[in-house]
Amino acid sequence: MIRDEIIELVGRALHAAQAAGDLPQFAAPEVTVEHPQRTEHGDFSANLALRIQGLAKMKALEVAEALRRHVPAHEAVSEVRVAPPGFLNLYLGAGWLAGQASAIADAGERYASSDRGAGQRIQIEYVSANPTGPIHVGNGRGAAIGSTLANVMVAAGYDVEQEYYVNDAGTQVAIFGRTLYARYQQLFGRDVTVPENGYPGEYVLDVARGIKDQAGDRFLRPEGEEPSAELGQLGIQVMVDHIREDLALMGVEYDRWYSERSLQAEGGAYNRVLDLLRQQKHVVEREGAVWFASSELGESKDNVLIRSDGMPTYYATDIAYHYDKFIERKFDRVIDIWGADHQGHVSRVKAAVAAIGGDPSKLDVLLYQLVALRRGDQAVPLSKRAGEIVTLRDVVEEVGKDATRFFFLLPSANQTMDFDLELAKKQSDENPVYYVQYAHARIAGILAKAVEQGISADGADASLLTHEAEQTLLRKLLLLPEVLETVVDDLGPHHLPHYAQDLASAFHVFYTQCRVIDAENPDLSRARLLLLEAARVVLARTLGLMGVSAPEQM
Repeated sequence: MIRDEIIELVGRALHAAQAAGDLPQFAAPEVTVEHPQRTEHGDFSANLALRIQGLAKMKALEVAEALRRHVPAHEAVSEVRVAPPGFLNLYLGAGWLAGQASAIADAGERYASSDRGAGQRIQIEYVSANPTGPIHVGNGRGAAIGSTLANVMVAAGYDVEQEYYVNDAGTQVAIFGRTLYARYQQLFGRDVTVPENGYPGEYVLDVARGIKDQAGDRFLRPEGEEPSAELGQLGIQVMVDHIREDLALMGVEYDRWYSERSLQAEGGAYNRVLDLLRQQKHVVEREGAVWFASSELGESKDNVLIRSDGMPTYYATDIAYHYDKFIERKFDRVIDIWGADHQGHVSRVKAAVAAIGGDPSKLDVLLYQLVALRRGDQAVPLSKRAGEIVTLRDVVEEVGKDATRFFFLLPSANQTMDFDLELAKKQSDENPVYYVQYAHARIAGILAKAVEQGISADGADASLLTHEAEQTLLRKLLLLPEVLETVVDDLGPHHLPHYAQDLASAFHVFYTQCRVIDAENPDLSRARLLLLEAARVVLARTLGLMGVSAPEQM
């Protein structure tokens, strides 16, 4: 990308200035550049002179001037200036910028892809909500973040596997099974109540009805007897199927649905991990329970692995799951995306990864904050009635997949978010997803109209794209590779919707100021059609990475 070429130019200028004796010899720091807020300050600005003035024992302005004299010529750079108190500002040439319209249009859907990841194997695990209830609106935020991050990392050359960890074992699953059996018995006329700590939602009754319709009374036991484990697991599978369907409505598909039960099955990772921790003296037994001696690894306290009743804790199976990720499947890097309520779990999982032979620096945990729903100024309660929540399906069916994903992505993960359902449905510029999609549809409409009139971008002379609005749009188009790199570095997909809005804004300004199809100026028309094709490519690419459609008409 052009930013990296600019960084290289500044670095070469430093070495050349030192070789010429204009600057003394010293170890060169890493060169960085930024985009100035004001265009008169250039397209890129380097503060290198300010950072090395002490090493050079010279004033920053003098250092910057020495650098300026040694910046190598480059086809993209038209001018290099020094600005107080010591900035080196570089300006892209109008002709070079205009020529990027062809390069972008030719790249098509591969534009902004890179081989940065070099095939590094990445596992991204996200949502992984307990299958004892439907996916709620908060889980949907993790789904949008995880799937978008996966899309961007694939574009950056990583080999990405997306995974849902199904908690189909443990205490909550057992409680769900007892609740389901109570509902199942009620369908046969028995006077039983839902367990006090059970799941009161009507969805459990719906699952029970489905099982009764399929299996009749096969799971009915004499009154007072415990339900069969098979009924509970069948109910969990039904819930997993519903979760899969709900996430598919939002355009989320996984490469693997990983069963927690498989960890504890014969030959699973759970027993191997427990043996490994015992061999390494990381396990202690006290108070009738088995503990991971995590305090010896820097944690504030030890953590229970096996309760006094013999049941493994969630933490124990989570250690086994990460052993499977790092040691058995040998992922180069693991990204877990969790709700912010799991914050306290992060350090102890990293401690466990180190204990089992993994590299905790290769585990990234991205925490996302809560979602609050509203309609304009009115808050929407997340619980509609006892045991019933606002589900992800409720939101998607009301506002659509595109708006759901776009709105979930807008704030950074570490910010709580207000999701305005009324705004998400508005067909106006107030609605950010409508604003961006309308820009794409308008471009598609202009290109279609040009085809009807027998005009195309074939043979376009891009050098005619000199209008300020054209040049501004071109500059925005060139930013997508940088945005994708930032998303990967920050694990921050929120950069994409903000870039999309900026790009749509630049297009709308261009559309207002520049007539595209002009019978009296066919050469300029062809050049502007080429620019629009480049803009269409970048808008569609950006929307596609977010899992949002790029409509041809609206």
